Amino acid sequence: MRRIFTASAAVTLTAVGSALLLLGTPALGGTGLATAEHSAQSLSTGPVVPGDLTAHEVTFRGNGGLELRGSVISPAKAATAPRAGVVLVHGAGTGTRREKLLGEAVAFARQGLSVLIYDKRSEGYSLYQRSYGQLADDALGAVRTLRQEPGVDPGKVGVWGLSEGGWVAPLAASRSKEIAFVVVVGANALQPLRQQTWAVAAGLRKAGVGGSLVDHAEPNLYRVIADGGMFPAPYFDPEPVLGAVRQPVLGIWGTNDLLTPPRETPPLFRAALEKGGNKRYTFRFFEGADHAAHRTPDGGVTRLPELAPGYPELVGSWVAKATSGQAPVAEVSGPAPVQADDSVGVPPPAWWESAFMQLVALVLFLVGFAGYPIVAAVRRVRGRGGVTGTGAARLVSAGGLVAVLGGFAYLFYLISTGGKLAAPGPVVAGRPVVWLALQAVAVATVVATVLTARRWRREDASGERVRTGLLVVAGVVFVPWAFYWGLLLP
Repeated sequence: MRRIFTASAAVTLTAVGSALLLLGTPALGGTGLATAEHSAQSLSTGPVVPGDLTAHEVTFRGNGGLELRGSVISPAKAATAPRAGVVLVHGAGTGTRREKLLGEAVAFARQGLSVLIYDKRSEGYSLYQRSYGQLADDALGAVRTLRQEPGVDPGKVGVWGLSEGGWVAPLAASRSKEIAFVVVVGANALQPLRQQTWAVAAGLRKAGVGGSLVDHAEPNLYRVIADGGMFPAPYFDPEPVLGAVRQPVLGIWGTNDLLTPPRETPPLFRAALEKGGNKRYTFRFFEGADHAAHRTPDGGVTRLPELAPGYPELVGSWVAKATSGQAPVAEVSGPAPVQADDSVGVPPPAWWESAFMQLVALVLFLVGFAGYPIVAAVRRVRGRGGVTGTGAARLVSAGGLVAVLGGFAYLFYLISTGGKLAAPGPVVAGRPVVWLALQAVAVATVVATVLTARRWRREDASGERVRTGLLVVAGVVFVPWAFYWGLLLP
C-alpha cells in the first residue's frame, strides 16, 4: 500500500520536500540537490584555510564502496608528538559540501587537532531514502583514513556529529573500537519524526498559533507523510545505540536550540549511556547559542558564522583528556536551555488513518465534489440540459474542494516554514486567519451536506440521483476526515 500511495501522490507531496530535511535540521540541515557528478567535479580543489593551518585532499571508500572525497586540516606547526584527530559528520542534507563545516574544522585544528571533513554522499540519500547505518559506515571509512595520516595518533581519532550526525556518530562508535571518543552537537535522543514535529510545532507556537492546527493537523500530516514513505527512517530509535557506546562522549547544546528539544534530549542521552554502563560523558550548554552551537542574536532564529565563545576550546581540552584516559565522569554544566513546550509521541497511524486510506478519501472527494459540476458541464456541452443542482449541493461541491485541497496546501506551506520561525500569516485568537477561513468552509460544507441529503431522498431523475448521491457520500466521509485534520475542532 505504501508503494501505491507514493506512486500516486508523489506530485502532490513533493511540495513538502524541503520541510522533511529541517533536521539539519530538519532538521537539521540543508537540502542541497548536488549529484555525484557535481560533487566529484567540485571537490578537486578543496577548501582554502588560513596560513597557520595546512590542508590536503584525501579519498576513501564509504558504504557500498562509494568513493568519498575530503580534506584533512591540521596545524601548520610541526607537533612534538602525534596529534589526536576528529572526523566531522554532517547534519541532514544530500550532497552537502565539506565547506559547510569548514568553520568548525578550522577552529578545532587551531586547538591542535587534525580534522577530516568530507563531502556527504548523494547516492542512496534523498528526501525519500536514508540509512543512518550507511552514513555511519561512511564515517568509519573517514576514521580509517584519518588514522593512517602522518602525524596522527591512530589511537586518538574520534568522531563529531552535528544534528542528524548526532544519530550517525554514536552509531559509528558503537560499531568500531577504532573510534576513541564521540562529540555531538545539537544531537537528539528522540525519534526523527518526533523531533521534526516538535520543531515545526514549536515554530508555529512561537508565531502565536495554537489549537487544532498545532495539536492535530501538523502531527497527523507528518504521520501520513511517514506512512507514505516520504519521511525516511521516521522511527529510528537512538537510545539502544547510545546504550552500546563505550567511548567517552561530549554533548554540546545551545540554550536556544529550536530544532532539537534542548531540555528533553540531554536527560535521555544520559539515561541511555548510563544504562549501557557508560558514565564517561560531559554535557555542556552554551548560552546565546543555536542548534549548531553558533552564536545567535535572536533566540536561535538567525545563525551567525561565529561559534559560541569557549566551544572550540572545550572540544580541544576535552579531547586531550578523553584520549589520555582522563575523561570527566558524569559532568553537566552551563545555563538551563530554553524549551517552551514538550515534544509528544508520534505513533504510526492506524489502518483507517494510513496514507493509503487518506489517498482513498482524496480520490472519493475528487470524484464526489469535483464530479458534481463536471457532470453538469458535460451535459451542457452535449446540449442535454437537465437539472443544474441546488445551492446547497453546489456549496458542498465547492466547499469540499476548497477545504480539502486548500487545507493540504496550507499545511504543506506551514511545515515548510514552521521550523525556527513560522510564517502562518495573520493570527486571530491563536488561529491563523487562513485556517479560520478553512474551518468556516468546512462547517458550511457539513451543513450543506445535510440539506443536500434531505433533498436527494426526494430526487426523481435517476441520473441526478447518482450525481447527487456521490456528492452526499463524499460529504458524509468529509465529516470524520475534517475532524481528523482539525478543521472541525477548536
